[in-house]
Amino acid sequence: MARINVNPTRMELKKLKARLKTAVRGHKLLKDKTDEMVRRFSAIIRENKKLRDEVEKDVVGVLSQFSVARSLMSLSDVELAFAMPSVSAEVECDTSNLMSVAVPKLTLSENRSEGALPYSYIDVTSEADYSVELVGKVLFKLVKLAEIEKSAQMLADEIEKGKRRVNALEYVMIPSLEETIKYITMKLEENERGSRTRLMKVKSMIAERS
Repeated sequence: MARINVNPTRMELKKLKARLKTAVRGHKLLKDKTDEMVRRFSAIIRENKKLRDEVEKDVVGVLSQFSVARSLMSLSDVELAFAMPSVSAEVECDTSNLMSVAVPKLTLSENRSEGALPYSYIDVTSEADYSVELVGKVLFKLVKLAEIEKSAQMLADEIEKGKRRVNALEYVMIPSLEETIKYITMKLEENERGSRTRLMKVKSMIAERS
């Protein structure tokens, strides 16, 4: 591991030891945070899979019921029945904090007109009624699924960044600091031995002259 290019002085040694202490502490905190993110991410993925399975099952049910209703009605009757929807939906977008990550928070609200359905009950089949009812339920789940999947994606990106930082500290910065501290320590000890040797030589010379 390449050491940092600094002057081998006691002042630099003190600074490097302080940097090493900070780096080790930062590495531990960052690793703990990344591990907790991974745990949260795993929980979100499980929730996402469960909700996606439910949504896919509900969508299949809606399409199946609508196909049955379509087979029992003419195309013109279907277009006329659903030409004027009685429900409008609005999605309010906000953010929430998840492990210092601003993830989306979506809130769906429905605005219904006076009639519960956009057509008369005698004009369509019961399968059409059931498919319309299922669509209303699926819409809320679809919005929730979009929120969860985007949160999982953003959390995964943050986990990847955190792992890169942890690896940079663990395999690059901390070893470089340790190597540099070791080098400066050896250099100072070597200088100290040299100074002691010169001092003893001077004392010896003075003693001989006396």
